[in-house]
Amino acid sequence: MTDSPEVRDQILNARSRPLVEGVDRSAARSMFKAIGLTDDDLNKPIIGIANTWTEIGPCNFHLRRLAAKIKEGVKMAGGTPLEFNTVTISDGITMGTEGMKTSLISREVIADSIELVARGNYFDGLIVLNSCDKTIPGTIMALIRMDIPGLALYGGSIAPGSYRGKDVTVQAVFEAMGAYAAGRITYDELKEIEDVACPGPGACGGQFTANTMSMVGEILGICPMGFNDVPAEDSVKDDVSRKLGEIIMHMIAEDLRPSQIITRKGLENAIAAVTGSGGSTNGVLHTLAFAREAGIPMTLEDIETISRRTPLLADMLPTGRFTAIDLYKAGGIRLFAQRMLEGGYLDGSAMTVTGRTLAEEAAGARETPGQEVVRPLDNPVNKSGGLHVLTGNLAPQGGVVKLKGIEPMKFSGPARIFNREEDAFHAVQNREIKAGDVIVIRYEGPRGGPGMREMLQVTAAIVGQGLGSDVMLITDGRFSGATRGLMVGHIAPEAMIGGPIGLLEEGDIVTIDVEGRTLNVELSDDELAARRARWQAPDPHYTSGVMAKYARLVAQADDGAVTNSAVGLVRD
Repeated sequence: MTDSPEVRDQILNARSRPLVEGVDRSAARSMFKAIGLTDDDLNKPIIGIANTWTEIGPCNFHLRRLAAKIKEGVKMAGGTPLEFNTVTISDGITMGTEGMKTSLISREVIADSIELVARGNYFDGLIVLNSCDKTIPGTIMALIRMDIPGLALYGGSIAPGSYRGKDVTVQAVFEAMGAYAAGRITYDELKEIEDVACPGPGACGGQFTANTMSMVGEILGICPMGFNDVPAEDSVKDDVSRKLGEIIMHMIAEDLRPSQIITRKGLENAIAAVTGSGGSTNGVLHTLAFAREAGIPMTLEDIETISRRTPLLADMLPTGRFTAIDLYKAGGIRLFAQRMLEGGYLDGSAMTVTGRTLAEEAAGARETPGQEVVRPLDNPVNKSGGLHVLTGNLAPQGGVVKLKGIEPMKFSGPARIFNREEDAFHAVQNREIKAGDVIVIRYEGPRGGPGMREMLQVTAAIVGQGLGSDVMLITDGRFSGATRGLMVGHIAPEAMIGGPIGLLEEGDIVTIDVEGRTLNVELSDDELAARRARWQAPDPHYTSGVMAKYARLVAQADDGAVTNSAVGLVRD
């Protein structure tokens, strides 16, 4: 016997009843009616729409439009949408400033704020709308914590700019800054690139952090496949936004929750996607954060194992040739997933928010004839993935580097010590860094920064000066997804808590062996111990407010730099 519509509604709206049902909830209903809701609206499933819209920067600028389409779809599917907003920080705008320290911290604030609103308002389902680097992992972390029927949608990639007939992204601007400092281009040429690189709304256009995490969302299954990679300004984005209403109502009916999607199997798929697409090193940090939030064991060693067995199949910026929109035109993330499944690099049985498996979702891929973005299995960009995890006496708990395979496999040189990013950038701009140097930027870790600033301004300046293969950089901070070259980040433990990177002195010889996956300084254990005995932690940069709170709570990079103490993995 089929349930009546009334019975079905009671099943779908069960979570929101404590908020709006009964005589003792009259005041709550009265306040909802003040914003235009009716009794009929309040009797329907209530769907929270978490929006990360902001006017500050292009990545999330268009999300009001998409939120309106999502709400249309929820209403059409029989639900009542309630939109709320949270914070966002533009990495590209804050890059190279003290403000960049707020970026990773915003990931935690985003997750915390969505959790608070969702817990306080008893939503039956939750849709999170994200676009820039930290809003994607922050919103997904909130879905993991709440574990009610919920899904995410990425706002989409910006269109590439055009500079003298060539597609360019914001990466080109940062590298042009270095080229200008080296006298390789004029200021007018730099200004010309600046003026065209970001032509409208959407997240940065290469396989940088935002598009890496967009791919992670689809491969992980928490975002509907084929939805994320639709470009920000494409009219199809409005169509897929409306479809979320139908999907979320189906998830509620089936009680399909993030814990059934974000599993060990799903996380391994996500890492394979990052490494197989040449994605951002931040994909490592955020996937570890998902694992910690979900209570799923995962380590850097697991990530290294996955990277070793996964070929680099997508030829995308910053190490390759193509943008995220090129991938969309070639067949999208669905094509990439299908190719990875054909090679046995993904587990197709993993569940997705549509109720279909990853393999079922990827089966509908359509490859554009002649496309060159996703390579055939017998002709990868590189036989192993783009991510490498290094350990050694400089990184006992690990460090991460992203390589295409054309970089030096071994490098050894004298350490050039900088205790903050700005000093390193000025040294590069003033041509004080020479071929063979190893730039060390420390006290920029999760606790020391605090917030693990990205070093794109420095790394792009190095590349722009033509030193990308001749200089190495190591840091306990992070890199932008647009970074390329021999750049090792996420070094743990960080300098602020006495990690070996904090013991280095000017001129110490630092050596990387990519094939051996090692990062070492040529010092004896006795010398390191003697330096550690003399070392004293510097005063923290912040003693109050959100920055100080984050520094007190944050775990190291190999634990995803999370602040959720419930995971029990915060350690010194």
